[in-house]
Amino acid sequence: MSATSPDGPDGTEGSGGAGGDTALDPRQLGAYFVLTEAVSLLQHQVEQQLQAEGDISYVQFQLLARLAHAPGPLTMTQLADGVVYSRSGLTYQAGLLEKAGLIARTPSPDDERATLVTVTDGGRALVARVLPGHVQVTRRMLFDPLSDDDLRHLGDIMTRVRDHMRAQPPRSAAPRKRRPKPSRSDR
Repeated sequence: MSATSPDGPDGTEGSGGAGGDTALDPRQLGAYFVLTEAVSLLQHQVEQQLQAEGDISYVQFQLLARLAHAPGPLTMTQLADGVVYSRSGLTYQAGLLEKAGLIARTPSPDDERATLVTVTDGGRALVARVLPGHVQVTRRMLFDPLSDDDLRHLGDIMTRVRDHMRAQPPRSAAPRKRRPKPSRSDR
């Protein structure tokens, strides 16, 4: 990404407004970099805490926490959409969690293509064990420097951004990429 773009008709730098093809303007680029850096710093601290206290990754925690707070079993697709993770990556992570006895996967009685996932008692216990440290890290890193008004504004802004992004079809709805079959002349 470049902060500069070809000059507009009035000789000013392009704005890169909503839907524009021009580069991001300096304010947009600055906001983008601040956001990605803050998310990376927070995620790094959370990863370290989860690894130290629960020997799990951030994505594994996300899966366990979603399942622990769900009213019932979730499908693998619901989990993939919820944590914004690829189907194959989720299958791998679910396999690790299942081997550790933290989740159980069963075929759906309503849809032969779906797999239902539930958290086990061991998974609930692990979430309960790591959650206090997770809350502590999140509060210290993200919420301590914010006033109540800042928090309200941040929540409003990020909800708008998330809802805009979620208006796109979920990753799980995207068709799987298939490798082209070799033609007879390629064999």
